[in-house]
Amino acid sequence: MGPMTAAEPTTAGWVTAETHLDRLRDVVAGHGRVAVAFSGGADSALVARVAHDVLGPGRATAVTAVSPSLPAAELEHCARLAADWGLRWHTVPTTELDDPAYVANGADRCAHCKTALMDAIGPVLEAAGAGTVALLGVNLDDLGDHRPGQDVARARGAAFPLVAAGLTKADVREVSRLLGLPTWDRPQAACLASRIPHGTPVTVELLGRVERVEAGLRALGFAQLRVRDHGDTARIEVDDHDLARALHARHDIVGLCRAAGYAFAALDLEGFRSGKMQRTAHPATASGEGP
Repeated sequence: MGPMTAAEPTTAGWVTAETHLDRLRDVVAGHGRVAVAFSGGADSALVARVAHDVLGPGRATAVTAVSPSLPAAELEHCARLAADWGLRWHTVPTTELDDPAYVANGADRCAHCKTALMDAIGPVLEAAGAGTVALLGVNLDDLGDHRPGQDVARARGAAFPLVAAGLTKADVREVSRLLGLPTWDRPQAACLASRIPHGTPVTVELLGRVERVEAGLRALGFAQLRVRDHGDTARIEVDDHDLARALHARHDIVGLCRAAGYAFAALDLEGFRSGKMQRTAHPATASGEGP
């Protein structure tokens, strides 16, 4: 594999993936002991792997929060990575669905989710020893999104090493590829609750039917996708280059949706765009980024 460059111009030229990796290692090493919120996506996987490599399993723990908003396939993915990389790995249950404010699904839902996450990680931090810091896989691009959970995590003492090291999402992918991590090109993911419009209560039943349709679509060969829940209609987003294939597979897709309890299946002609549900809460400022 040849050298790769990151899309970050400086007065000295282009910052290489090697330089970004060195910066990230330095940031992580400066924390001494860490617990990484590990969802298995490109961002958290890179942080977890670098923490493991730099600090070792004695000072770095990967923690996966388990709740109905985490697809079963994502939990299995985390388990495989942890085993393959030799991570010190724990799962912790989170109880956001016991919080009426989270269930209400307002624009601040993510804040309540991060509160539940930090509550669950707390005992892991205590068990790991004094001074242990929670690390989250937030990158520079995430800072421009409406993500109130970031403020909650920061207020609870969490650190964002990718931000501190100056990594964008593209940089994360390049550094992950440099390290040979299988997550370098993993499609963007988000919790299942992000598929439900703000104002519609989050329930286990809604999360379950979204998960079933998304799992079925992946079995059909679609990688980057979202199933947005709109009552009796499933609005399906796939990558632009997959739109024609989705139309060709429409009978299978309709079958998946009806089997999950939807009356209608709609293909979003705009294609996959992160953060579309943010438009309902922040129509004037939605950037198209986020869950």
